[in-house]
Amino acid sequence: MGTSQSSSGSPSGVPLVPPWVPDPVPPAGPDGSGQDGQDGLGPDGQGQPQPQQPAQPAPAAPPPALAPAGRFGPARTSLGRFARSGSGDDMRRGVGHYVSKGLGGSGSAARRFGGTARTAGSLYGALSSTAAGQAAAPGSPLDPALLAGRSADEVMDAVVEAVRPVDGTQDTEASRDAVRTALSELLERFPGADLLNLAEDQRLFAIERYLALDVYNRLRLDVGKAIKDKAPGVATALSRMRQIREYVRETIAARFRALRAAGQSLSARRIAQMGAQALREAFEVFEEYVR
Repeated sequence: MGTSQSSSGSPSGVPLVPPWVPDPVPPAGPDGSGQDGQDGLGPDGQGQPQPQQPAQPAPAAPPPALAPAGRFGPARTSLGRFARSGSGDDMRRGVGHYVSKGLGGSGSAARRFGGTARTAGSLYGALSSTAAGQAAAPGSPLDPALLAGRSADEVMDAVVEAVRPVDGTQDTEASRDAVRTALSELLERFPGADLLNLAEDQRLFAIERYLALDVYNRLRLDVGKAIKDKAPGVATALSRMRQIREYVRETIAARFRALRAAGQSLSARRIAQMGAQALREAFEVFEEYVR
């Protein structure tokens, strides 16, 4: 499995946040739980559901913000310099421009990656359900009867299918690759791990890696060509991309771990909330370099 080659990036004049990007957190159910049924949040974010209020007419939605012309130009310029020189300042400036102008700022970027946060919640829910021995829905790729005796590669493929089914979009292709790679890195870090019975720290490791990998994959698709075109050779280009990957990973991981340290009880919906917050805070850090 692999993502598509770097493209020329999304054009100008299109919404910065496409209308098909989901909200990062699933809506609470009628009992105050999320769609996964594991969270006791009410509509006000507290532990109990609130009484139903009379329906009010929804206000007209404002028109979506449109991408400006040359939205990725500053990022490509800085990353092209980084490709030639290896300067960390140019790298950070390039990632900052990618967020600031390419994605419309940290707030817009966080909304653009709403599907990433939601998928993080789905991944946590899937890994938690299998570890708890909960019965899978009929036909689910994670049906224990279908996975009995399967290899780690086959189990990883089943997890990918369960949490991010193919829908033909480039976002989904990048996200599926991120889930698969996160699970592979989990097995590298915990060689004896059973993907169908992961401990809590192992599940959270997979979520942390997934969040960073999905952001990196999208960045690579949008502006990675600047690295390839400007680097003195293929080996250098690959090395530069690894540097960007580690920078993105370390920044997002630091924010996610800080949220984990708060000690709140976890569920799929809560993980989606934490993922969305960690991404927003990381995008703010990236953007600081060009403010």
